[in-house]
Amino acid sequence: MKKVKRVLAIIGVILLVGLYLSTLILAIFGNAQTMNLFIASIVASVIIPVLIWAYSMVYKLLKKHYSKRDDI
Repeated sequence: MKKVKRVLAIIGVILLVGLYLSTLILAIFGNAQTMNLFIASIVASVIIPVLIWAYSMVYKLLKKHYSKRDDI
């Protein structure tokens, strides 16, 4: 479980850093969609960690379920 959490955390960090860097670069170059991308970045800052948490909970529940099933 620790490996899965660590991998999911690394993926989340990479996604968030990439999201922030792309928003910053587009803001520097003055794209017309910069404000929309900034709002998307803020929303994704909340959604990505929540999804990673949900995936880890589902993984833990499925792992428990199938380990109990194998014992029978």
